Amino acid sequence: MNYELQSKAPLYEALKKHMKNRIVRLDVPGHKGGRMNKELKAFLGDQCMACDVNSMKNLDNLCHPVSVIKESEQLAADAFGADHAFFMVGGTTSAVQTMVFTACKAGEKIIMPRNVHRSAINALVVCGAVPVYVDPGTNKRLGIPLGMSVSAVEKAIRENPDAKAVLVNNPTYYGICSDIRAIVKLAHEHGMLVLADEAHGTHLYFGEGLPCSAMAAGADMAAVSIHKTGGSLTQSSLLLCKNTVSEGYVRQIINLTQTTSGSYLLMVSLDIARKNLAMNGKELFAKAVAYSDYAREEINKIGGYYAYGKELENGDDFYAFDSTKLSVHTRDIGLAGVEVYDILRDDYDIQIEFGDIGNILAIVSAGDRELEIERFISSLSEIKRLYSKDPTGLFDHEYIDPQVEMSPQKAFYSDKHPVWINESEGQICGEFVMCYPPGIPILAPGERITKEIISYINYCKEKGCLLTGTEDLEINYINVVSE
Repeated sequence: MNYELQSKAPLYEALKKHMKNRIVRLDVPGHKGGRMNKELKAFLGDQCMACDVNSMKNLDNLCHPVSVIKESEQLAADAFGADHAFFMVGGTTSAVQTMVFTACKAGEKIIMPRNVHRSAINALVVCGAVPVYVDPGTNKRLGIPLGMSVSAVEKAIRENPDAKAVLVNNPTYYGICSDIRAIVKLAHEHGMLVLADEAHGTHLYFGEGLPCSAMAAGADMAAVSIHKTGGSLTQSSLLLCKNTVSEGYVRQIINLTQTTSGSYLLMVSLDIARKNLAMNGKELFAKAVAYSDYAREEINKIGGYYAYGKELENGDDFYAFDSTKLSVHTRDIGLAGVEVYDILRDDYDIQIEFGDIGNILAIVSAGDRELEIERFISSLSEIKRLYSKDPTGLFDHEYIDPQVEMSPQKAFYSDKHPVWINESEGQICGEFVMCYPPGIPILAPGERITKEIISYINYCKEKGCLLTGTEDLEINYINVVSE
């Protein structure tokens, strides 16, 4: 990384210069700096509204950058150890889908873990690529999916030598990493690209003592949510690439779906966040790790909870743990994670990232304060005292191995009809069912609906999980493929 260059922020500097000019705004957006919508201006502030501008010569164009956006993207590539970087204003969803669209055409295979984010399977629905799922390992105590073992990936490659790419979660939502270096080496030996979903891995590029980043491992492409742990605005992300893929072709793929009206608020937040990470990332993420390590230790002293960490690393499907993640198992106090999530929010005014059937996840960063960490710990202690009960009868696992009967695209676009979920056993699912967050499908199009899956969906509804994906917003009916 060139630290001297990293102190610059070309788009930010150009936008500041632009705002000093007395420009007559006879273009979009129609709010004209907020004059058209005074209530919005009062709410968001003068500076924010003034920065919400359209593409113009001095501010470059996201679809075909030639000046300040291009310079900012080049600085991002340098900071993250990539050959190319692209500003993404459709979130990491658009970056993940760009990776899949770049690597695969209709009918071509892609190897991936089944516990991918919905964005990856959505990409298969759109482009027609065919998934070869690698079932992740599982931890029986926690009931959560882990990473992919190298041996499982090797088996998938051996059985599908015509696959075009391998997609890796680095890390998973729970902070679990596969051995990405070994997977990259294996895939490249067989002529396959490696795509990394690093939605939760920005900090891997700058912190010390953290798992290996995708670019450092030699992956070909990585989708990185700068907004999640890197400090940019929500919906802003980076797509990182090596020279093993064509920069021009990747941009063409991006422009198939990304807006032609890129938000300068999002883009300038990426520019400033990259500068901050390059200059201060080491210290910022050391603070996040210190907060998380302290909280893990104190939560485990409470008893009943299990804030897990590096002690679970096994050199295989739990190859490494991202210690910034504060993942806590709750089932032993007799509460589902989503129940603890709801109590924290409703009774203690603490908003954590998510609660699932057996775990909660708190996202910790240098932006947190010691008092807030202490408040979280003490609230968990009080919740145990007030609400703990016999855990008998709680669902004990998050992941159910899928029975894949047809490709996601074929199933999604097939003739379908709705059936009552409780009467859908044996049918082929024609849509998605998932808890959000984390957005990992319980069912994806093309998968056989089993009695176990129906029980899991009903249990999630009973515990108050936010279920999404079905055409029926009440999640009482599910569309199945018509025979």
